[in-house]
Amino acid sequence: MFSSQTNAEQKQVLGSWDVHYIALNTTFLTPQVAKQYSIVRSKFNGLINISVLDRKDKSAQSVVLTGEAKNLIGVIKKLTFKQVKEGKAIYYLAVLPFSDQEQYRISIYINDGLMQKTLKFQHKFYVD
Repeated sequence: MFSSQTNAEQKQVLGSWDVHYIALNTTFLTPQVAKQYSIVRSKFNGLINISVLDRKDKSAQSVVLTGEAKNLIGVIKKLTFKQVKEGKAIYYLAVLPFSDQEQYRISIYINDGLMQKTLKFQHKFYVD
């Protein structure tokens, strides 16, 4: 789905997981991909894509994600993730509306019923 964006992908090791994440503008998606995943393409929408892999066998993990994005003036937006399965791959997608040059501190809580970890990163969105 996002193979052309892999150079922008980032990873954090959280416990026994490798958590891969990327934040990008929805305008980077083709209309076909956006339609397939029910994502509204807009120059004011960002997309957060998360995948959680077992560190040992690299298998995709089925987890529950919740989260929030906080801008620099303290406005908090809740993130609602949708699980997408493609073969053995599992992705979690959330749309985040933004204003031009808006910076967010993003916190994503990952829970598999046995372990809970928090992914934290920052991203600045620009209107295309």
